[in-house]
Amino acid sequence: MNRRVVITGLGVVAPNGMNISEFSTAIKNGSSGIRYIDELNKLNFSCQIAGKPKYSKDYLNNYFNNVQLKGLNASGLEYGVIAGLDAWKDAGLALVDKKEDPIWNAGVIFGTGILGVDKFREAIYKVDEGNVRRLGSTSVIQTMASGISAFLGGMIGCGNITTTNSSACSTGTEAILMAYERIVSGKAEIILAGSTSDSGPYVWGGFDSMRILPRKHNQNPTTASRPMSATASGFVPGSGAGALVIESLDNAIKRGAKIYAEILGGHANSGGQRNGGSMTAPNNIAVRECIEQAIINSGITANDIDVVNGHLTATTKDINEIENWCYALKRKGKDFPYINSLKSMVGHCLAASGSIESVATVLQLKDDFIFGNINCEDIHPQIEAIVDKEKIPVKTLSKILNIAAKASFGFGDVNACIIFKKYS
Repeated sequence: MNRRVVITGLGVVAPNGMNISEFSTAIKNGSSGIRYIDELNKLNFSCQIAGKPKYSKDYLNNYFNNVQLKGLNASGLEYGVIAGLDAWKDAGLALVDKKEDPIWNAGVIFGTGILGVDKFREAIYKVDEGNVRRLGSTSVIQTMASGISAFLGGMIGCGNITTTNSSACSTGTEAILMAYERIVSGKAEIILAGSTSDSGPYVWGGFDSMRILPRKHNQNPTTASRPMSATASGFVPGSGAGALVIESLDNAIKRGAKIYAEILGGHANSGGQRNGGSMTAPNNIAVRECIEQAIINSGITANDIDVVNGHLTATTKDINEIENWCYALKRKGKDFPYINSLKSMVGHCLAASGSIESVATVLQLKDDFIFGNINCEDIHPQIEAIVDKEKIPVKTLSKILNIAAKASFGFGDVNACIIFKKYS
């Protein structure tokens, strides 16, 4: 079965935007959501800045009932539910009444790296103090990885697959691909796909100890994340969630849904931690293979790609990534497609990065613009030697676009690449 698959709803909780309207305006204007976090200073972090969504606790009343809010202490769950329900509503879909049957042809694939770390810490203290009975009835739901998909599936009333994937920084991109493949195979009509990532010192601490976060920008947070820059000094940790309603074209047309873009295909693979690949570094051969197979699976040629939204984290691996794109696309210099990295504005949102960045990629296709790479006026000379600097815009461009590639590469030597197309 070869069915066309489209995107009919978007939702986002990002450091620079709590909804699609705010987020779209922010990325067009080059507005950063990275800020100083005093808690990190008090805990002696070297990097005391992060990209963290900002909202009041009262905002949660729009998404959770009083029972669900009781004892809620899981930021990733909050982000995922907000983004997921916003996407579902944006797609013109309703929540099923508790007394009705679930929607058998609709499911949820929502990924995470870790969920409810603050709730887990709270639970550990209570257990150690002998207060097991005071844990509450929601501790398990808030701390199990699949809590986010179970929460969303129950709120919506999905009767199809309801599951959580986890593949480090590739999680969100992989979730979208998994949804696409389930719909193409005819096993579902609608899938809410996305990913989320907790925020806070217990998530970011390990990266700070690895000395891969920037340490000299605590007084100037918005200048810290510098993908493809000669003065890049590490990735800024971030958090949030992105969500997309993935749907068969036939079903979308049948119910008169608005369509943001089409998914042509993609590919996910692993480098097996061989040929230079490791738990923290990619196997370049596998990265190239992932991009090449995504293009083949999408039925296009490399020359059809207008813009690339890369992984590009502001580390030394940015150079390798650009080289891999050049090799896989067989394009360089002025012939290279435009390329950008959302991480310049939101930091590296870890498991949520692929979904948030996919939302940004789809918005570019729909509205015909390429958001600029802030903090990249000083392009790394090794990158500028192979890609013309005009293809790495530092300010937003108005550009008629047709096809965009989005890729994510994660710890564990895992890769995912999706090809999006303007819907016509």
